[in-house]
Amino acid sequence: MENTEIKRERAVLAGLSAASMDESERSTEISMEELAALVDTAGGDTVAIIMQSRPTPDPRSFIGDGKVREMKELIAMNDCDLAVFDNELTPSQMRVLSEELGVKVLDRSGLILDIFAQRAQTREGQLQVELAQYKYLLPRLTGMWTHLVRQTASGGSSPIGTRGPGETQLETDRRHIHRKIDKLKEDLDEVRRVRGTQRERRMKNEIPVVAIVGYTNAGKSTLLNALTGAGIPANNRLFDTLDTTTRLLTVSDTLDVVISDTVGFIRKLPHQLIDAFKATLEELEYADLLLHVIDISNPEWIAQAEVVDQLIHDLGAEGIPCIRVYNKSDLFYGDIRPHGERTVNLSARTGEGL
Repeated sequence: MENTEIKRERAVLAGLSAASMDESERSTEISMEELAALVDTAGGDTVAIIMQSRPTPDPRSFIGDGKVREMKELIAMNDCDLAVFDNELTPSQMRVLSEELGVKVLDRSGLILDIFAQRAQTREGQLQVELAQYKYLLPRLTGMWTHLVRQTASGGSSPIGTRGPGETQLETDRRHIHRKIDKLKEDLDEVRRVRGTQRERRMKNEIPVVAIVGYTNAGKSTLLNALTGAGIPANNRLFDTLDTTTRLLTVSDTLDVVISDTVGFIRKLPHQLIDAFKATLEELEYADLLLHVIDISNPEWIAQAEVVDQLIHDLGAEGIPCIRVYNKSDLFYGDIRPHGERTVNLSARTGEGL
């Protein structure tokens, strides 16, 4: 019997906290834990974590030569095939690090995009991820082709097989990607048009729309299942739901509502993805009510709730009535639960408070 089990990649994680960086961009123990959870979701194992503090990022290698050497030793000792950075790397930093470390290098945005590509099920989800990936790739093309440009532009004779094509190949690739992006945008507009028609029909029927929003892994799918018996797979991992699920809920004899589950939010979400997921999230603008699900068992719940509030604001949905749903209250160990109007405490898993 051959072994068909997929080998999990082994990764070393690195994060930088530089005084010159915006506070939201700096790596912390918590953002590194989240990065390790993302690696796990993507199908990898974290074997070591390196944290670096310096006044500014190193323009060449991001974390500085000493830390790169330390990372290289860890990679060799632990037989790793991947280095993942908690911060956004420039294309040239990514190239330098790949060459020096001798393994595949990803930054947080690249990792999140990879997870989204694995998870998207519907046509719309797949289109959005593909669009985000091309937007992410475009500025990084230059880095990929620099070795050719460098060899041909040095004056004098160039090595055989490297004359000329560097720049032209880069331009060809750029044009190709721009064409792909335009085509994907057209396809997405079509998907949005269909979605808009469905929305108009709902408005004509005057069915109120409730959108469930929240940080990734806060329990949104579990709540939707508990309320509607939707039967969506609800797992304890980041970004388990990428495609909007919509279900009808009968509240009383005279009231039906449509409930939508949306993709989870996360700090440092790649901006390419916010743009790409506007179509999924534009449901929020048309919602009559938002249920902001907060995992109260997470020590970081206040910071997570702020990330979601900011994204709701960015999407222009801050004027919509919102109920804060403090979920996983069966796992809450604090003294006083959050309370007040438009606030509920419940456990979607056990049914308490539903």
